[in-house]
Amino acid sequence: MTQPVLIRPVETKRDRKAFVDFAWEVYKDDPAWVPPLKDEVHGLITPGKNPWFEHARAQLWLAERGGKVVGRISAQVDELVLEHMGAGTGQWGMFETLDGETAAALIKTAEDWLRAQGMTSAMGPISLSIWDEPGLEIEGFEEPPTAMMGHHRPEYQAWIEAAGYEKAKDLVTYGLNIEHWEDPMIDRLIAMGERNPKIRIREVDKSNFDEEAKLILGLLNDAWSNNWGYVPLTEAEIAYAGKKLKPIIFPELVRIAEVEGEPVAFMLTIPDINELTKDLNGELFPFNFIKLLWRLRKPRTRRLRVPLMGVARKLHHTRLASQLAFMMIEYTRREGTTKYGATHGEFGWILEDNKGMLSIAQLPGASINHRYRIYEKQL
Repeated sequence: MTQPVLIRPVETKRDRKAFVDFAWEVYKDDPAWVPPLKDEVHGLITPGKNPWFEHARAQLWLAERGGKVVGRISAQVDELVLEHMGAGTGQWGMFETLDGETAAALIKTAEDWLRAQGMTSAMGPISLSIWDEPGLEIEGFEEPPTAMMGHHRPEYQAWIEAAGYEKAKDLVTYGLNIEHWEDPMIDRLIAMGERNPKIRIREVDKSNFDEEAKLILGLLNDAWSNNWGYVPLTEAEIAYAGKKLKPIIFPELVRIAEVEGEPVAFMLTIPDINELTKDLNGELFPFNFIKLLWRLRKPRTRRLRVPLMGVARKLHHTRLASQLAFMMIEYTRREGTTKYGATHGEFGWILEDNKGMLSIAQLPGASINHRYRIYEKQL
């Protein structure tokens, strides 16, 4: 007879370790999975380390059967989500499990907690915020995810839908070969921009990184403020994100567009750090951090990823916005292929109905390579 599932809250340091380590059990036979750095995951879920907890609260649970961990989940209430996405909107995430029975028990536990917090709807999976790893992968399982993107078991979709959840929004990423650029119309648009003395596309100044990070993330808050799911980054979160990103920022791959001296757009591109960390098995100490530091000195990766891009709201839906975007993409493509050895790129995530960004992401030869779904349910 199958033993019952016991759901219990994460309370101790040992529980947190079990919560983080459980992913290794779930994906031990999945060649596409890339082990996350455990220090990063612990930092994400720990109040006092992640400034997200300054405006949000979360509860974590472990599911056990016969004393063995068989699942995990979080539930969270974010005051900024309530302000920007609607009163009563609770969320859950960090969802991993080995079977459908456990999945149902975990989701019910998260829902019960959200109801007790006064929430009237549940949205997930979001781990822990829209800026971390939103959505459930429903397409693209066979390809390893790029840095800062999620990877999930195909069975999860049916288990979540069986709990009564329906699609809220899909997020997509586009993959493409970046070795060659062949689009005369885009080339002409770029050439026109290069002849315009009012336009300047510059590299990020890493010697003034804190100010540059504030500039970029400030543009991000402005550019994304009308998007579905948008939640502003606080000053503390901007500083935290800048500190985390700094080791993987390479000036040639981060561009800021200025018009008449005013910064109005940016594009952040990173080497696919997953290619540099996969063999570390999530551990940096005692010696793996030296390996990683060495690899980051002059990284050579097959893929580059554009996780963040934004154009000031006042330029949305203008020809200039597209021109600046294509200029930044082309300049980065040149550097990425020659200095970093990249042959492929990934653009996104992008909301499935964000026509402006989709028109840019649909570059010559680009196609959707991953799709992530955010679900919702009335409680």
